[in-house]
Amino acid sequence: MVHVVGAVRRPGLYRLREGTRVADAVERAGGATRRAELAGLNLAAPLVDGIQVLVPRRVPVPAADVPADETDAAAPGAAIAGLGSKVSLATATAAELDELPGVGPVTAQKILDYRTEHGPFRSVDDLDAVPGIGPTRVEQLRDLVTP
Repeated sequence: MVHVVGAVRRPGLYRLREGTRVADAVERAGGATRRAELAGLNLAAPLVDGIQVLVPRRVPVPAADVPADETDAAAPGAAIAGLGSKVSLATATAAELDELPGVGPVTAQKILDYRTEHGPFRSVDDLDAVPGIGPTRVEQLRDLVTP
């Protein structure tokens, strides 16, 4: 069972076979809406029982709010992250995890490896079990991530 919410045509709970991917859940929920920001979602991530798949919406950024040195090549989803959305430990990519403070590419990969080996994170506190992440780092990340 997965909970699909956000920019999809039919948000809700869906029962999917083991081994399906986030893309399958989005399709089952009627597909993404025109306002969906699919670049902010790892469609290839495997689903596990009990997770929520949040399909983010595009957030228009007024031209006056964009610093002069930024180009159109800004990372997809940067506007969303700037508005305080949390990184999902259940679906985040290595690149998304790497952007968190104190999490570099090596630690990001350790988080992905832990998720693959142990299944989804049940709480943010589970990060403490990842090699290289201690209680201090968990507290730094607590308001930036969601299980």
